[in-house]
Amino acid sequence: MIYLDNAATTWPKPEPVLKSVENCMANYGANPGRGGHRLSRLAGGKVEETRRRLARLFQIRDPRNLIFCQNGTHGINLSLKGWLNPGDHVVATTWEHNAVVRPLEMLKKTRGIEVDYIPPGSEEPVDLHRLEKALGSRTRLIVANHASNVTGVLLPVGEIGNIARRRGIPLLVDAAQTAGVVPIDVESMGISMLAFSGHKGLMGPQGTGGLYISPELSLRPLMEGGTGSHSEHLWQPEERPTGFESGTPNTPGIAGLDAGVQFLSEQGMESIRQHESLLAQQISEGLSRMEGIRVYTPGSSSVPVVSFNVEGVDGNEVAAILDQHYEIAVRSGFHCAALAHQTLGTADTGTIRVSPGFFNTDQDVEALLQAVGEIRESYGMG
Repeated sequence: MIYLDNAATTWPKPEPVLKSVENCMANYGANPGRGGHRLSRLAGGKVEETRRRLARLFQIRDPRNLIFCQNGTHGINLSLKGWLNPGDHVVATTWEHNAVVRPLEMLKKTRGIEVDYIPPGSEEPVDLHRLEKALGSRTRLIVANHASNVTGVLLPVGEIGNIARRRGIPLLVDAAQTAGVVPIDVESMGISMLAFSGHKGLMGPQGTGGLYISPELSLRPLMEGGTGSHSEHLWQPEERPTGFESGTPNTPGIAGLDAGVQFLSEQGMESIRQHESLLAQQISEGLSRMEGIRVYTPGSSSVPVVSFNVEGVDGNEVAAILDQHYEIAVRSGFHCAALAHQTLGTADTGTIRVSPGFFNTDQDVEALLQAVGEIRESYGMG
């Protein structure tokens, strides 16, 4: 199988990730922070080691402000529901994933918040002038997807962060597609909250992710429960990170995530991105040369994601043929990003998304292009 769905989750995982998960399960799979015995201390030490490593990656001064979550969606829900109050106003972009849009739409119903979604400008992925103009006295949060999971386009988060700082409004960034792919510095980019998944660019297992919360913000926990600290009290502790990490954490997953971040460091994030971007460029250029193929290129900086459609052919059918006849895995449909497809003009059709990863090769790209070419011919486009 040729796997080209790395925007959904990277696969295969680096060998050290598999070994780290197995080692945790086999040798220190106790409950971290929930006991004074050696195995509990070992498990807790691995969790905190991973926290420190991620903090260094994102230039977070105090690792205690980095909260482990089930995934990026969990982190986004924690940030939105822990920060927003009834009547608040939010400004977001039309590139947002449903992980952002659906909680916001629910909060419109349950807390009466208001949301403005800012579309692209004439030559930029988001109209910054319109974004700043939308900010008002009740605006409590700006939300920006760092990169679209549909086209891969990178949003100017640094410039949005400058606007947020100038106006004194926190900025939440969805880094699901960029964590481990492009450099992120929460301080210099003006990011108040950073939600990220651990199983994509960071190469970790599924079921991992996190949220950075600026020390200047005071959030409500999404849930309460056992934290391994202040257990003699009935109230939820407020200190970070324990106050936001109720319940037994995914220690084997976090151990695998630690190995994934180490792998990134050893291979070089920029080296990995160059390899993946070159493959994506080859895919985009190869598809663009085919008659009857529409490629939705971002036209600016992007992460390695390519979306396309075959004229007059349902994208789900194309993806099924690629899977069943060519053993090539891609994703078709709307990619949990309805607003992005409205922005792109594909709200009725969706797209076929191809996202190469570190372990893909030039031969994989050639096989994909040949397969799409043959599918075209089978529909009379040759």
